[in-house]
Amino acid sequence: MRILQLHSNFISYKPIEKELPQAEDVEISECRIEEVVVLFTAVEEGDDRQVSQRAINEARAFLGKLKVNKMLIYPFAHLSSNLSKPQEAFNVIKEMEEYAKQKGIETYRAPFGWNKQFTISIKGHPLAEQARSYAPEVLKKENSTDESGVVCGLKKEEEPVSAALKAEDTLKSFWYILQGDGSLIPVEEFKFKGHSNLQKFSNYEIKKTRAVTVMPPHVSLMKRLEIADYEPGSDPGNVRWYPKGRMIKSLLEQYVTTRVQAYGGMEVETPLMYDFQHPSLASYLNRFPARQYVLKSEDKELFLRFAACFGQFLMAHDAQISYKQLPLKLFELTRYSFRREKSGEVVGLKRLRAFTMPDCHALCADFEQVKKEFMTRFDLCIDVLDTIGLVKDDYEIAMRFTKDFYAEHKEFLAALATKFGKPILAEVWNERFFYFALKWDLNFIDNQDKAAALSTDQIDVENAKRYEITYVDEKGEKQNPLILHCSPSGAIERDIYALLEKAYREQMAGKAPMLPVWLSPTQVRLIPISDKFLDKVETLAEQIAGHSIRVDIDDTAATLQKKIREAEQEWIPYIIVIGEKEIESGTLSVRIRELKGTQEALSVDQLVVKVSEKIVGKPYKPLPLPVHLSKRPQFHG
Repeated sequence: MRILQLHSNFISYKPIEKELPQAEDVEISECRIEEVVVLFTAVEEGDDRQVSQRAINEARAFLGKLKVNKMLIYPFAHLSSNLSKPQEAFNVIKEMEEYAKQKGIETYRAPFGWNKQFTISIKGHPLAEQARSYAPEVLKKENSTDESGVVCGLKKEEEPVSAALKAEDTLKSFWYILQGDGSLIPVEEFKFKGHSNLQKFSNYEIKKTRAVTVMPPHVSLMKRLEIADYEPGSDPGNVRWYPKGRMIKSLLEQYVTTRVQAYGGMEVETPLMYDFQHPSLASYLNRFPARQYVLKSEDKELFLRFAACFGQFLMAHDAQISYKQLPLKLFELTRYSFRREKSGEVVGLKRLRAFTMPDCHALCADFEQVKKEFMTRFDLCIDVLDTIGLVKDDYEIAMRFTKDFYAEHKEFLAALATKFGKPILAEVWNERFFYFALKWDLNFIDNQDKAAALSTDQIDVENAKRYEITYVDEKGEKQNPLILHCSPSGAIERDIYALLEKAYREQMAGKAPMLPVWLSPTQVRLIPISDKFLDKVETLAEQIAGHSIRVDIDDTAATLQKKIREAEQEWIPYIIVIGEKEIESGTLSVRIRELKGTQEALSVDQLVVKVSEKIVGKPYKPLPLPVHLSKRPQFHG
């Protein structure tokens, strides 16, 4: 069971339409409740009466602390992808309601199985927002048995949690804004005028509330545009990619790989799983804040990689490296890396459990070489995001370091802030716990004022020694290098999330939402006025496609207006209706989405030039679906 618990000034909600056949019959009217603790609740597979009672008992204790005695149980399936069957979930929700009333709590319940519209006002105190997780108790057998051979001493199974994850919850952070002159201003003293995105990002980072209360816009967009969807047959946080989405993802993968290779990254490939007991890996796991997937194979306990670090470090350990070869750059685009994120935080393409991560490590001789390389990679990351379609106004930077590092390298940090050209959020610690001495990440701010890290780089001061990675210096002696960890784009899935969220934001601002032309599955849509022009349109499509432009033909039986409307709903950058006039004159009336559907009269050659200018220098893949729309299946109902 996943619960998002919110102490609220009020919540008002109204059932809109039934989402499930099992939806209960209710009167469609708005309900408003004041001064209430709301439990947004997702019932998961295996949840039972014991789980429901434990959840209510903890909520009751929380109500006691707040001196409140009013509760709303609000069914909210979006907190999990591992949902119970509807009828079983409904039974658990009703059990929660009955048990809460038995305990003397003034209890309300929102209708089950309905799509509901709601407005909520959350209190401002530190305990107002809390995410909770409950599971049926799992028992495991001890090795001891009684005289009859029956196993005794059953105990609860405990999930292994890395020391780094525990440290994240206990480390004391000091929050500042880093200026271009290197000064640190406490967040509470910084004037955020003109920096609203930075203020939103600072609030999000400091609160560390990752759970999602409302489905972000990109989720409905990724479904409607047939890019991706949840996979109910898999673990939560794993998605299916439809042909359009696979093409977008593949283009991004190709682009980032090409950029890293041009930078000097040598592409390698490493295993998906590793031995928990490998001495270097066991030590590193406790220095990295991520939850692992664990599996057993014969006599080994293995974990699925959460980055490309393991394979590249073990490879570097076996390599013979000279100081003349530094900085030495290894690169892998991992499809996939795995992190077993909390269910309440897994949502859409923003936070997944299986994701594609470009991962480039550079071995450097000393800190002077590190600083030079760090600056080069900083420029690379910003340029990569810019080409993808994300500019500096779309994201903010967080830097993380200790007070000692700041005192020793203030000028270097100031140079990074100056290069970025905007103030930077700084998380400062009294002492270093993690393997890195400095880390920065570029964070996209979405339509819920939440953030997601994209590009990142880190200065690793531990792992060369841990993995016994060495190079031979000028004197012929072995030395441990410093290691930089960089992902120029961040997870590929997150780039798509950011592009969709940005498109939605632009739509809200009155612009036409769209993807960059080079990533648009269809770049040109041809719409014949009638079937008698289909042959000519097919010839025209072949002519345009010959210039590495993705073009398709709407040959369906829909009306002309519906065809145009559907092309606009698909965010097609260039839409062309073709009839006798266009065939005879050779001049096309092109609807240009970027100009909110403004029409331009262009020849075929002029159209090719206009589209080519938008995609020059970008990777190309052919149309991911049949050219004729009548031949295409519908992937999302």
